Amino acid sequence: MMTAQPEGPTVVLVGLPGAGKSTIGRLLAQRLGQPFVDSDLMIEQESGKACGDVFTELGEPAFRELEARVVAEALTRHGVVSLGGGAVVTASTRQLLKRHTVAWIDVSVEEGVRRTMAENTRPVLNAEDPAQRYRQLFVTREPLYTEVATARVVTDGRAPADIVDSIITELL
Repeated sequence: MMTAQPEGPTVVLVGLPGAGKSTIGRLLAQRLGQPFVDSDLMIEQESGKACGDVFTELGEPAFRELEARVVAEALTRHGVVSLGGGAVVTASTRQLLKRHTVAWIDVSVEEGVRRTMAENTRPVLNAEDPAQRYRQLFVTREPLYTEVATARVVTDGRAPADIVDSIITELL
């Protein structure tokens, strides 16, 4: 006898750029034997371009509209879903997240800056002072992550496997 697949994701991961959502999401999905869904990858597949390039070309308002549509689709899929760092700024996305188990993958500003400075793929951080811009993102988005999160999982100084264990223990 076959059992029906559950509706929607098992858990949704949110957090700032560089928090480790994709890394943690892949590991968690593997541990749970479930698919991994990444809204940024969905945008890349749909557009045929890197997510950062789409953001730069469209500008933030149009990108957020596209992202909200893609996130709504992602939230219908089974598995572990990772959202782009800014997805929570859209009210309709926050409303949808209220129906799901959400883990805020939290990273300190210092660690997030260190991780993202090594990459050149995050246009939201392209600024004269990327560290200041990252701090600004944290201040702006922290209340939004708090609003949608079922649990907050701090990542600084922790191995990805330990973070996955915490999510399984706390949320699943």
